[in-house]
Amino acid sequence: MTMREPVVGNVVAVLDQAAARHGARPAVRDATGRWTWAELDQASQRVARALGARGIGPGSRVLSIAPPGRDFAALLFGTMRAGASLIPARPDASAFELDHIRADAAPALVVGSDDRPTPAVPVTTLLRQGSEDRSGPSPAGSLIAGDQECLLLYTSGSTGRPKGIVCPHASVAFAVRAIGERLGYRPDDVVWNRLPMCFDYGLYQLFLCALAGAELVTPPGVMSAAELVALREAGASVLPIVPTAGDLLARLAVRDRRPTNVRLVTNTGAALTGPLAERVRLAFPDVAVVCMYGMTECKRITIADPDEDLAHPATVGRPLPGTRVLVVDAEGRNQPPGAPGEIVAVGPHVMAGYWNSPQETARRFRPAPDTGEPAVFTGDRGYLDPDGRLYFLGRDDDVFKHRGWRMSTLELETALLDIPDVRAAAALPPDAAGTLTVWAVTSLPADHVRDALAERLGAARAPDRCVVLPELPQTPNGKVDRAALRALREAAP
Repeated sequence: MTMREPVVGNVVAVLDQAAARHGARPAVRDATGRWTWAELDQASQRVARALGARGIGPGSRVLSIAPPGRDFAALLFGTMRAGASLIPARPDASAFELDHIRADAAPALVVGSDDRPTPAVPVTTLLRQGSEDRSGPSPAGSLIAGDQECLLLYTSGSTGRPKGIVCPHASVAFAVRAIGERLGYRPDDVVWNRLPMCFDYGLYQLFLCALAGAELVTPPGVMSAAELVALREAGASVLPIVPTAGDLLARLAVRDRRPTNVRLVTNTGAALTGPLAERVRLAFPDVAVVCMYGMTECKRITIADPDEDLAHPATVGRPLPGTRVLVVDAEGRNQPPGAPGEIVAVGPHVMAGYWNSPQETARRFRPAPDTGEPAVFTGDRGYLDPDGRLYFLGRDDDVFKHRGWRMSTLELETALLDIPDVRAAAALPPDAAGTLTVWAVTSLPADHVRDALAERLGAARAPDRCVVLPELPQTPNGKVDRAALRALREAAP
């Protein structure tokens, strides 16, 4: 397949293809069992029938708080097969997070698991209802238009609350095929996925496995000292990781040198530094490390060749097949190789914009300055070398990555102010060491505030430090003095 022209298609067709070509091969394995691609295809049809019986179809949205695994996979593809769009959220998402999504996106149904206390329809109920109601066929993938929305992915932005990125079938399907062409997953691969399914890096692992006919393993619980043993027993050959996971695996490998089947480690979400990449290679001696760069607004922007970072340190690779990367100055003019500027991604992988955020959409999604093609202006800074490799330098605004999660200072401040007795709040992007600090004016202890933030945002997105102040420093015009906060942070022991 060539990627030189836009691929018009939909994501359900990727599953249809997997069921036709690799029907008997394993598809998804979780703590309760394993499905083949044919079984997952059938399960998605049952979910689609059950949703259709509830009047859910094109134009509808389904909010998922189901955990990773077979049920989530059936819900994902079943929702799309019904013509609706899925909103994946964390299984342990707080009421604070879910209330915002409900108010913003108005999902027709919330679907979860049998043990979730939040009111939600279990996926197992949909599977059962879809088995009982065979009154009509579920729509085939080929009948779903490429411009139809298939996902609404919430991600942090400069507005202070997460924004929903509208993802059409054609853009997602193009991205999946382009990424798959570069990464080269194989039918005999076992992909060990610890990443959340509300994180596009984790979600797309399922699509990439479907494209290749590979198996996705969603291990239970959290990473522990037994992680190497577990992935070895599972036969894992591909590890998509963020740096924190790579660090733990490298430390575990010092004590356990037995070989694994791991052949490929990929990284995005936060940069895999040179020293950490070296430790990962020591942990898995026969592995190829692939560094990548992207954002949910276009999924993936660049992918490096395997181990390309060894010859070209800090590169995040070249553009996806069929796409382009520009580096522009403040006036939108292309920068020459080596000159820094804003990174702009151009191509069919660019999503449709932000839901209910026309101003943010107009700011971020604009025509390419040279050709007028669909483009996303990332707000990230970088430069291209003479051979077209991209190097990422950082962000221009207060949106950042922390522990692989995309966050914003305003999102943190909004969550802080939701805590009773917090009167004022401020946050800064992480410092050079990666430490994320927030400040609060409150009578509560700092640990209490941090725990309350973890309840609202999830433990993985909680700040590293919380500092309680009697008042926030202010500039003469009454705004929070962020320079003073930086000075306080630098002076802290």
